[in-house]
Amino acid sequence: MTTLSPPVSGLLPQVTHARNPGMALDLDWVAAVQANTSAIERRAATLPGRRSVKKEWQAAWLLKAISLIDLTTLSGDDTAGRVQRLCAKARQPVSQGMLEKLGMPGLTTGAVCVYHDMVETAVRALEGTSIPVAAVSTGFPAGLSPFRLRIAEIGESTRAGAREIDIVISRRHVLTQNWQALYDEMAEMRAACGDAHVKAILATGELGTLRNVARASLICMMAGADFIKTSTGKEGVNATLPVTLTMVRCIRDYEARTGFKVGYKPAGGIAKAKDALVYLSLMKDELGHPWLQPDLFRFGASSLLGDIERQLEHHLTGHYSAANRHAMG
Repeated sequence: MTTLSPPVSGLLPQVTHARNPGMALDLDWVAAVQANTSAIERRAATLPGRRSVKKEWQAAWLLKAISLIDLTTLSGDDTAGRVQRLCAKARQPVSQGMLEKLGMPGLTTGAVCVYHDMVETAVRALEGTSIPVAAVSTGFPAGLSPFRLRIAEIGESTRAGAREIDIVISRRHVLTQNWQALYDEMAEMRAACGDAHVKAILATGELGTLRNVARASLICMMAGADFIKTSTGKEGVNATLPVTLTMVRCIRDYEARTGFKVGYKPAGGIAKAKDALVYLSLMKDELGHPWLQPDLFRFGASSLLGDIERQLEHHLTGHYSAANRHAMG
C-alpha cells in the first residue's frame, strides 16, 4: 500500500470555475461511448486496498469529507423541527471542542438537501451562513409526474430559496435509447433552474448497463448539468464504485473535449468513514484536486457524518464513542 497524503492545509481553498453551459447534442459522440464492464469492475475491486490513510492524515481527509456532505433528510415524516435540527448539525457538524483541537473551527457541511416543502424552513434555519439549500425536485424519486408540473416544481423551489436543484431524469429515455428526448428534457430543466445549479440524478441502479450509465452521463452534461449524481437513494442499488468510475471518466472526457468542469455526487449507501476515504482517493486519482471541493464533489448522505465523528473522536482520545452520541440533531 502507498500512503495518501493529506489535502493541502487539511482543507483546500474554494476554487471557482466557469459553469457548464452545455453544448449541442452530438449523437456520434454518444454512439461511440462504450463501457468495458469487466475491466471497470476489476479496477473498482482494487480501490479499497490501494490507499492507506492513518493518524493526522486520516483526520484531515475526514474533515475534508465533512465539508463535502449534502446533509439530507428525505422522509415522508419530515417535520419543520427535524429539518431545523438537521440545519443546526450542518452549521456545526462536529462538537466545537473537537473542531478546535483539530484546528478547524467554523467547519460546515457542503449543503442541506430536503424536499421542496421544507426549503423555506431550511433557508431560514441557515440564515447567516453560506450553506446552500438543495431541493429534490421534478417528481422525486420516480420522476413520473407530468412534465409541466416537474418544471413548475423547479420554479417553486428556486423562488423559495433553493440554490441547488437535484432533478431526476426519465429513466425510460435511457432504456429506450431515446437520447434526443433525454437531452431536451435535461436542457429544459437546466433552463428552469436559472442561477440555481442543477444536479442530474441518473438513478443508475435502474439503467441496466454501465454503457447506459456512461451515455446518460454524457447527454446530461451536453444539456448543461452542473453535477451528475448516481441515485435518489431510494433505488435497490445506489452509489457503487464501478458506477462511479464510469461517471467520473465521462466527466474527464467531457472536460477534455469542452474545457468545462462538471461535478459528481454519489448518493445512497455511503455510510462509513472508510468508504468516504475510498471515494475521495478515487476522485483525486481520476480527476485531481479541483474535484475535492464542494463546488465539484458532494456526498449524498447523513449517516456518514456520524461515523466520521466517531473516527475523529477516536483520533483525539484513542476511544470509540457510542453511535447514539452522534445523532443528527
